[in-house]
Amino acid sequence: MDGNPSREIPFVGLPERTKGEVEIQRPPLLPSHISLSSISAIVFHILSTPMGRWWKWTITITGSLTALAFVMIAYVISTGIGIWGNQSPVVWGWPIVDFVFWIGIGHAGTLISAILLLSRQKWRNAVNRAAEASAIFAVASGAIFPAIHIGRQWMGWYLFPVPWSAGIWQNLRAALMWDVFAVLTYLTVSLLYWYLGMIPDFATLRQKEENPFKKKLWAILSLGWLGSASQWIHYEMGYLCLAGILTPLVLSVHSFVSCDFATTILPGWHATIFPPYFGVGAIFGGFAMILVLLIPSRALIPKLKELILDEHINQMGKWLLATGSMVGYVYLIELFTAWYSANPYERYAFLNRIKGPYFWAFWSMLFCNSIAPQFLWIRSFRTNPLSLFFVAFLANVGMWLERFVIIIISLHRDFLPSSWRLFVPTLCDVLLYVGSIGLFLTLFLLFLRFLPTVAMFEVKTLVHGSLQHGQEPYFSSEEENKWQEELALENPHSISAQQPFAPQDLKNQKPLYGIGAEFPSPGLLCKAAKRLKLLGFRHFELFSPYPFHELSEAGLLRKSQVSRIVLCGGIIGFFLALFLVCTLSLPRPDFLKSLPSSSILSLFYPLVVQGKPYFSLPTFIPIFFELTALFASFGAFFGILFCGRLFKFYHPLFSWERYNERGMDDGFFLVIKKTDPLFSSTLSSLLYRLGATAVDPIPE
Repeated sequence: MDGNPSREIPFVGLPERTKGEVEIQRPPLLPSHISLSSISAIVFHILSTPMGRWWKWTITITGSLTALAFVMIAYVISTGIGIWGNQSPVVWGWPIVDFVFWIGIGHAGTLISAILLLSRQKWRNAVNRAAEASAIFAVASGAIFPAIHIGRQWMGWYLFPVPWSAGIWQNLRAALMWDVFAVLTYLTVSLLYWYLGMIPDFATLRQKEENPFKKKLWAILSLGWLGSASQWIHYEMGYLCLAGILTPLVLSVHSFVSCDFATTILPGWHATIFPPYFGVGAIFGGFAMILVLLIPSRALIPKLKELILDEHINQMGKWLLATGSMVGYVYLIELFTAWYSANPYERYAFLNRIKGPYFWAFWSMLFCNSIAPQFLWIRSFRTNPLSLFFVAFLANVGMWLERFVIIIISLHRDFLPSSWRLFVPTLCDVLLYVGSIGLFLTLFLLFLRFLPTVAMFEVKTLVHGSLQHGQEPYFSSEEENKWQEELALENPHSISAQQPFAPQDLKNQKPLYGIGAEFPSPGLLCKAAKRLKLLGFRHFELFSPYPFHELSEAGLLRKSQVSRIVLCGGIIGFFLALFLVCTLSLPRPDFLKSLPSSSILSLFYPLVVQGKPYFSLPTFIPIFFELTALFASFGAFFGILFCGRLFKFYHPLFSWERYNERGMDDGFFLVIKKTDPLFSSTLSSLLYRLGATAVDPIPE
């Protein structure tokens, strides 16, 4: 901070920082004995070792609950939604409570992975994969309820813009249609983000797996990933763009869900605070759910404790405390607004929550969401897994009760006292919700068993600082002078080649792809690449199991085109949304009125809603935003695949035994291609002098 040289760091994690003259050390994010290879070994051990009896018993129970959910769905569709407890005035009942609850749970996964990535919070590296998975599984569990709540499920395709068959356009001004676009966009982008993050890890598993079937499976899922410097540059750019897109999406989805309530005139619902209120509550409940999942997972899978430390749990406990305090503040603001508005209906709605027939739900919600998290101010309470798990479990209960309070209590006493009645859920309501919990847990258990729970390449970046630290220069002063003389002569071939390849090294004279060299550290790899560029080499590539800043500087590619593809995708999505809302909002143009009716002309289907103009821009902003974000995400995903030249399931490096053993594990490689003008089979001496520990020919 003050110009002093950095001190040696005795642990693997974030560097220390200073404040004045007092040195502050951040807690380690990895144990000191963890290395690059051990990270891969731990994750592979979890996947290749049987989980134990606990997993079989748990998956049996949760699988049975999942089967129960599908049985209840079939029963509801075959019988009708009249078997639910919905009744006038509670026409929105238990299923909508469950839907809003699950959609909220899905938000923290995106928050941890996207927003913390943008803010460079490295503690997320070990927990983001599980958080992303829980987000997708929660959205999948929540999407069940609106899918069957529409009543005639076989007419669900009416929600999509297919006016030729439906005979009418959907009203894109309605908040319920915003939900359809928002939830589907969020689910799609989250799936792309989740799969994209696992591609490098699939490549690592491809190299470590010995089972032929699984090896082919990981090879297909990895899309031919090599870990080259050029691939990492495109990957990081696209991954960053997706994180930037997901950041507003995580706020928009639940904001649009809240508009289902806020756009009505019902007391208790008609509030402008609902979008931030729902957003903060969703993040709070999502963090609680991740803690509820990870704390038992660490206890049942001891290997996870080596990568997901107590510090990670402590950090999430802090977030739980912060968001719980925000939720409590919103509750107070709601009560203050109801009192200050001097609206008798609004005041009664909140008094009914406090001392009405459902008072138990309100006070339980207040305790679980606002009071219980305050115990986390105590460090010993926050760092104790059992107590933190209990608070997180209460938070999940409280967030479900919050939705119950908002929906059920606000509805059960409306403007007409003669229609007041209590809402009582039926057995079908309860079993369907229990079944959705079983579906969520089943998906998470399958994820623990069959997919990498921890993002290996991201955790490996935490080890990078210790690999770079204390590296000795590998050129003597005499060698430096010789290099300068050779550079001045611009004659790289003058370098003596005392160790050329023997004929038997050329694999029986097979066509040569290039010469590959292994380096002991990332620093030596980057220095060697810079020396080769000074000598005039232009067709070579660097390979690393994880990305780091020096890798992009040392490589030949400095800038990625993925960001431009993302921009083009966003523009396409924006104009598609513009075309969609214009055709359903504007009358048929005058120059087309003389034409006979056709399917093309039926696109123009203007809707008059409450006397508003045909084209009401503010009400179409959600559609513009969702389609722009969706197509920009497609641009990021396919831009990485196209620019990184993936979907190539064979590469000459796959025949290089040294790379196959360590390429995506802990090896750092440099390959000079045969197409380089300065290429010769006598380059081994040069590569050894650059610090290589081994040099091999690579056949085509």
